[in-house]
Amino acid sequence: MTENKGKFDFAIDRGGTFTDVFARLPDGRERVLKLLSRDPQNYKDAPTEGIRRVLEEETGRVFPREQPVDTALIGWIRMGTTVATNALLEREGERTALLVTLGFKDLLHIGTQARPKLFDLEVVVPEVLYEEVIEVDERVVLKQDDCQLPRKDPKRDSLEVWRELDLERVEKDLRGVLSRGITSLAVLLLHSYTFSDHEKAVGALARRLGFTQVSLSSEVMPMVRAVPRGYTVCADAYLTPKIHQYLKGFTSGFKGGLKDVDVLFMQSDGGLTPMEQFCGSRAVLSGPAGGVVGYAITSFSQTEKKPVIGFDMGGE
Repeated sequence: MTENKGKFDFAIDRGGTFTDVFARLPDGRERVLKLLSRDPQNYKDAPTEGIRRVLEEETGRVFPREQPVDTALIGWIRMGTTVATNALLEREGERTALLVTLGFKDLLHIGTQARPKLFDLEVVVPEVLYEEVIEVDERVVLKQDDCQLPRKDPKRDSLEVWRELDLERVEKDLRGVLSRGITSLAVLLLHSYTFSDHEKAVGALARRLGFTQVSLSSEVMPMVRAVPRGYTVCADAYLTPKIHQYLKGFTSGFKGGLKDVDVLFMQSDGGLTPMEQFCGSRAVLSGPAGGVVGYAITSFSQTEKKPVIGFDMGGE
């Protein structure tokens, strides 16, 4: 982490029940603050309130709660959050439609057929995240000369378009979905990880028609295997609006919308990403990942290499 002389640096864990704020002060001292994540009678946003309190108490200046916080004294902000985690667990994401290649309507219902308990007579299948499915009559396949080759990752020049995309038909179907109040779209077309033209055309059309969230599997997770790519793009379309909604509220509590502050969010893989790139598919384990990274840095010895058990207990 970079040093910001004369400024306050903040690392925040916003959980569903409590928000923990770690602050490094300009003189090198450290402060820790815990707040309720939801306390609407006293403040709109817990991380913003935590930052405001630290600045007010340590500088002796008044930072009115009803006004955006002055960011002149803020060096950087790092945050992990369970906003996406809780929205997924409680099924409170955005209403979503899935657009998929014709013939694969039930692909994500069927999945890979892998079962963790093979001999259980009652198989519990997780619910999908989308409400409606649009099948698109398009098809990209391996060229006939190459179809017998043992390719795990076919390149674009080994593919051919058997059926072109009918955008007029797609537009009609998309308008029907919009008329039913669904504004988030996940797009999953076969072989789009290497041939993304059709997905990009659908994405451009959907945005023009008024979809507020359009997630393309070729952008979210450009990898072989349609099933995991499909699960990921659906999660992205389902959760990203919730992430954007939270970020809009968070940034509105600061002057300039935090545009002049170095703000990074924890991703599910334990890495940090700029606020503008923080999205649903990267945020599912944002909160828990921060704890794992913390355990690894503070408790695991690279020389002794003894296993470490970390325990993370949420509220409610």
